[in-house]
Amino acid sequence: MNAKEESRGSTGTTTDQPEIESVFEELEELEEIVDTEAEREQVRQTMRTLRRARQPRVFGRFRSSFSLQDAGEALVGSFVFGIPMIVEGGTLEIAEHLSSRLPVLGLTLLVGVALVLGILHAAGFEDVEADRLFGLVPARLLGVLGIATMTSVVLMTAWGRADWATPWVATSATGLTAVVMAVGAALGDVVSEP
Repeated sequence: MNAKEESRGSTGTTTDQPEIESVFEELEELEEIVDTEAEREQVRQTMRTLRRARQPRVFGRFRSSFSLQDAGEALVGSFVFGIPMIVEGGTLEIAEHLSSRLPVLGLTLLVGVALVLGILHAAGFEDVEADRLFGLVPARLLGVLGIATMTSVVLMTAWGRADWATPWVATSATGLTAVVMAVGAALGDVVSEP
C-alpha cells in the first residue's frame, strides 16, 4: 500500500493535511541537500507559498481588478457605516473642533487611509497585479477611498449636514464622515468576495 492509499479515509477521499505535511517534510529535506544558495532560496520560496496557500483567509480573495460589483459593494459598505455619522450631531461638533486644528484633521484623514490599507492588506489586495492604474496606483484603494469620499460629500450636502458657507467646518465634517465610510467601503468590498 502506498502513502496516497494510506491517507484515504473510509469514504475513499484523501485528507489534505497529511499530504501537505508530507510535502513540507520533503521540501525541508530538499532544502538541506540542494547545492547552491539560489536553489535553497527557491525551495524556501516554495515553502512560503505553500504556507500562504493553506492558510484560510478571514476575508475573501480579490478578483483580478476592481469591478463595478466591487464599487457597488464599497458603496453599500460606505452607506451602512456612514449613515450613523451623518445623522449624529456629534459629528458636526467634532468637525467644528477639527476645523480650527488642521494638523489634527490631516492626522485623522491619514489614520483613516492607514485603516483602509490595513483592511485591504489583510485581504491580500497587494497580490493583485492587474489592479493598478498606470502600473503604480492601486485601483482598489483609490476606488474605495473615492467612493467613500464622494458618498460623504453628496449625502452630507444633500441632507444639509455640510454648510459650505463655512468651508473648513464642512470639509472637516465630510472628511471625518469619509474616514468612517472608507472603513465601511473596504469591509464591504472585502467581506463579500467569494
